[in-house]
Amino acid sequence: MEVIFKINRQQQNSVPIIKTYLLQVEPGNTILDCLNQIKWEQDGTLAFRKNCRNTICGSCAMRINGRSALACKENVGSEVARLQQISSFLTKDNQIPEITVAPMGNMPVIKDLVVDMSSFWNNLEAVTPYVSTAGRQVPEREFLQTPEERSLLDQTGNCIMCGACYSECNAREVNPNFVGPHALAKAYRMVADSRDRDTETRLENYNQDTKGVWGCTRCLYCDTVCPMEVAPLEQITKIKQEILDRKQASDSRTIRHRKVLIDLVKAGGWIDERQFGVQVVGNYFRDLKGLLSLAPLGLRMLLRGKFPLSFEPSEGTQEVRSLIESIQKTE
Repeated sequence: MEVIFKINRQQQNSVPIIKTYLLQVEPGNTILDCLNQIKWEQDGTLAFRKNCRNTICGSCAMRINGRSALACKENVGSEVARLQQISSFLTKDNQIPEITVAPMGNMPVIKDLVVDMSSFWNNLEAVTPYVSTAGRQVPEREFLQTPEERSLLDQTGNCIMCGACYSECNAREVNPNFVGPHALAKAYRMVADSRDRDTETRLENYNQDTKGVWGCTRCLYCDTVCPMEVAPLEQITKIKQEILDRKQASDSRTIRHRKVLIDLVKAGGWIDERQFGVQVVGNYFRDLKGLLSLAPLGLRMLLRGKFPLSFEPSEGTQEVRSLIESIQKTE
């Protein structure tokens, strides 16, 4: 089958250009096979990373048709089929399918499909992704873990550090202080590790405003693109729950936001906006500065008739409350 590859070509600190390559390939050929074919047969200057070719090393992560993926995992046939589902222009019989390849996002380009991953590694280091010093002291006998304790590490242990989640992280794109989903997924591995002796300090570090777990916007894209099903958002949520279990609502605005939201939904089936701002921003009338900051917004809402003067609980409040309490018991 014929396929057109459109590849972003770019030098460092320059504007990218798109170069087009026509290939004769098999549907089972991977995107990496096609890039190799281009490099070996058409354009030897094309730059991209690769190593194992077997979904193990994570080196060949790049954006394929707009989403980050491993070039050695995705093949031409499945990619064309995916495009046909979302792009009507490919339904024509005489239309040659096109596959667009670009470098990963949230990292500066070095050349073509090769990006500088320094921030990726630096943010990983920032969460101290290794067992604490006390936990690493050589004991008289080996460290023992039950099968249940070890199983808590399996999912996050599958991470191959490819950078796909970091590339697509919306929070990282708008907030350069956010450490990223890859780092927080590894952070949860340390929290869950029974050998570690620094859990409380870790949770304090991960609780730092929008730099840590509260910087996540919960867009789910990291879970969607992860090739190893690590589910970074799920791990971030687990860290949040560990923090919430140890904190009071008065400790910080981020803690109050989560706790107040759950309490109000349990009480009325949905959020009572009148109480939400006062309790979260105003800290239950304790934070005068926070309350005053709400005044301009409150006045605009009143003038435009958007401030709810009353609150009617949802008809399904009891069912909502039961669901939340069931989940909380499970956790």
